[in-house]
Amino acid sequence: MIVCRCEEVTYKELETTATKYKCSARELKLRTRAGMGYCGGRSCRTMIDKIATTSANTDHHTSVSLKYQPPVRPVSFGTLGGKD
Repeated sequence: MIVCRCEEVTYKELETTATKYKCSARELKLRTRAGMGYCGGRSCRTMIDKIATTSANTDHHTSVSLKYQPPVRPVSFGTLGGKD
């Protein structure tokens, strides 16, 4: 099952990485690129957090949950300032 559609990261890959490295959600994101795609983690962020806390079998009360950012698109100067 694919969890992160943008980067095509599967549930099995996330679970295996979390178990092997005892990752926090942030580490899991950096190791697998899940949540780093076009949507910025809006569709998969909660699943990554859950996998990190359940699969790693560690207590991450001090870790910060993942944030997501809106995608950035280039804008031309003509669009910003108008055309004369």
